[in-house]
Amino acid sequence: MSSEAASHRPRAKNKRPNNVGGDKRNDTCEPRYPLAALLWPARAGVSQWVVLPGVLIVAGLFRWAVALWDYSGYQTPPMYGDFEAQRHWMELTNHLPISQWYFHDLEWWGLDYPPLTAYHSWLMGKIGSVIDPSWLALFSSRGNEDPGLKTFMRATVLASEFVIFVPTLIVVSRCIMRAHRADQWENWIALVALLLQPSTILIDHGHFQYNTVMLGFVLGSISSFYMERWLWCCIFFVAAIGYKQMALYYAPAVFASLLGICFYPRTNGPRLARIAVATLLSFGLLFAPLLVGAYLNGPVLDKQGEPLILPLSLAPPGSGVAHALSDPRTRYFPMVQQVAQSVHRMFPFARGIFEDKVANLWCVLNVVVKLRFYPVGLLQRASLVATLIAILPPCLILFLRPRSGALLYGFAATAWGFFLCSFQVHEKSVLLPLLPTSLLLAQKEGLRPPVRAWVGFANMLAVWTLFPLLKRDQLRVPYYVLTLLWAYLLGLPPTSLSLYPLKKQYNHPQLSFSAKVVHVLFYVSMVSWHLAEASIVPPPSKPDLWAVINASVGAAGFGLCYLWCLYSSFEGLIGPERWPPRSRVEPRKEAYAPGSKAKGL
Repeated sequence: MSSEAASHRPRAKNKRPNNVGGDKRNDTCEPRYPLAALLWPARAGVSQWVVLPGVLIVAGLFRWAVALWDYSGYQTPPMYGDFEAQRHWMELTNHLPISQWYFHDLEWWGLDYPPLTAYHSWLMGKIGSVIDPSWLALFSSRGNEDPGLKTFMRATVLASEFVIFVPTLIVVSRCIMRAHRADQWENWIALVALLLQPSTILIDHGHFQYNTVMLGFVLGSISSFYMERWLWCCIFFVAAIGYKQMALYYAPAVFASLLGICFYPRTNGPRLARIAVATLLSFGLLFAPLLVGAYLNGPVLDKQGEPLILPLSLAPPGSGVAHALSDPRTRYFPMVQQVAQSVHRMFPFARGIFEDKVANLWCVLNVVVKLRFYPVGLLQRASLVATLIAILPPCLILFLRPRSGALLYGFAATAWGFFLCSFQVHEKSVLLPLLPTSLLLAQKEGLRPPVRAWVGFANMLAVWTLFPLLKRDQLRVPYYVLTLLWAYLLGLPPTSLSLYPLKKQYNHPQLSFSAKVVHVLFYVSMVSWHLAEASIVPPPSKPDLWAVINASVGAAGFGLCYLWCLYSSFEGLIGPERWPPRSRVEPRKEAYAPGSKAKGL
């Protein structure tokens, strides 16, 4: 009897290493921040078909709740705002020939995005016209603020995001998890944090835009890079540029990475040729409907019945090529005219080096040196030089080690360099560097205090710099709710100081003392700014005082984020190759070995 009882021992339980959010105290693990506590039951290996639907439902509910609030331009005639611009593009693409899209009434929200945005507007407009034709009636629908139209437009943003952005985000998070040997539970936490990112929700579902469509294509390109599907990487990235030209923020990083895999570890000429052909064919397919329509409909004429002069020089003035391209008697002139006009609309250099108060180098410099007194050409060259200086180091690292752990850091540093130094930056463009920066949470070490603190700092600072824009749209309440909720879930200030302890705890990796001081000073500045902005009226001589302070503090913080990403990408260069090629990837071992000791975060 005793021998039978001795042979019947209880099963040994696997002790899971605490790589995410727990403290090891007397052999018991406890979540260290609320989001880890919320997903704590998922550590037991719950099926993704149980966790994922719940996560997506919650993300969708938060988006729709924000969508119930006002939008850009609501009840602000005569031009209204971005909501009217997007509605107007649905109107013109459904009522005018394709050859007129980039020429029609440019004073009233003329189309100034690449062709894929126009095709998307055409598709959404077709659906809207079936529901209620008055929403998109030519001319008479301008400034329409019908509640049904608002519901439809909000629904198009949500549907577009869940069709393109959400699936690619899930895929890329899985790719990062496998490439960096992270755990499934870590992946769930990172995914929830990314889906509840306040800046993205407030801009697309509050202010009103379709940025997540473009960002979804970028995520598709990044996931293709992890899966070593280089041609799909090109196709997805061309689609991102074809939807919004802001995706060019990533172009140097994508170019450097693809060029690197063609020369590292050995030169691969056929691969380089295939990448070039795929890119050219993708651009050709993107512009094909526009070019075919221009060829069939002929050149666009001015009021006198003459072909419009090309708004963009496609060749050196006075050369034979310029004359040939500008000759309206040629059969290809309508197509050249369409390409020239679309490019001219996408890159409006005449608007100046920045609009409104944006947290980048030039807006801050304008406080000291009034840039409007300098020629536009000089400012263009200055921004070009500054941008090249900022993006060259991370691009060089990506070229030298395209498969290293520096990939996301390189993408983030390149995008931050563009945001801080390039020409014609909008405050909403901060979503571009935030995307690869936030994806760092999905890496193996992404939820440990050093990375989580920097990623949280970048996100909190970004949404704070968006407050003047959101305030104009009457989105204060969604701003405070989403921002404080996100900070609470990830254990960030001002809701928690757990990431910035005065003393080192449990041998967990921590930020350096100087980084802690800098972060806390910025958080104190943000809270103080909100209190001052709400209680102190600026003097009449300085009506933009609080906006300028906001942009200045934001630019300084974003500069620190750029330097951190650059430094981290450099560590990826000099460190071991943590992301081996797919042919050399070993089968993944069990993430939690029996008897392994728990490690604190």
